[in-house]
Amino acid sequence: MFQLSDKGRGVRQMFDDIAYRYDFLNRLLSFGIDRRWRRFAVSQLSIPKNGRVLDIATGTCDVALEVAEQTDPSVTIVGEDFTQGMLVQGQSKLKESPHGSRIMLVNAPCEEIPHPDECFDGITIAFGIRNVVDRQAGLNEMYRVLKPGGRAVILEFSSPRSQLFRTLYYFYFQKILPTIGGLLSKRSAYQYLPDSVIEFPSQDEFATMMKKAGFLPVQYVDQTFGIATVYVGDKG
Repeated sequence: MFQLSDKGRGVRQMFDDIAYRYDFLNRLLSFGIDRRWRRFAVSQLSIPKNGRVLDIATGTCDVALEVAEQTDPSVTIVGEDFTQGMLVQGQSKLKESPHGSRIMLVNAPCEEIPHPDECFDGITIAFGIRNVVDRQAGLNEMYRVLKPGGRAVILEFSSPRSQLFRTLYYFYFQKILPTIGGLLSKRSAYQYLPDSVIEFPSQDEFATMMKKAGFLPVQYVDQTFGIATVYVGDKG
């Protein structure tokens, strides 16, 4: 069984603590743009009938449900997350969705995916790879469980390329967002968010990490002036 590091346990506890407010704060703090980003990311998949998709760091199942919305009814989806509290919130949403029966939830970390080699046609992870302590190990695992010809789509926050926009963005991210998050949830969690984004590799650096895991080709598309980026990697 995979043993989380102290940092990993801390991140898991943090998401457990904010799970009940996670969806509300996502919509509020991103002005609802996160929905558009998720739709675009999922649209980059190409899943055949009777295919299987793994949504890592599924959280409250927003992306898993979007995958179900955009794919044939014969497609099945596995939502995986290492935070039990998020999965509890996700399960509640699945019960209310007509797609819920197509989605199975699994409690597991990205660094040790509990599935056999080459069993998924597509993999998604939205705003989750940033929280994986050993990102290269996580990318290696994604490549392992993906079928040849399959595709991984990763949506993650990034730093805008424009100096002016980056300055404004960081002001909002580092000053305003933690204050609002602290009023409605746990301030430390929303202080962690900007810190983790600033620490995350650049688009080119992260694309290189995906290539190191075996993905080729790797492409990326910035979203909303580079606030977020969608990375697409194929397994030959």
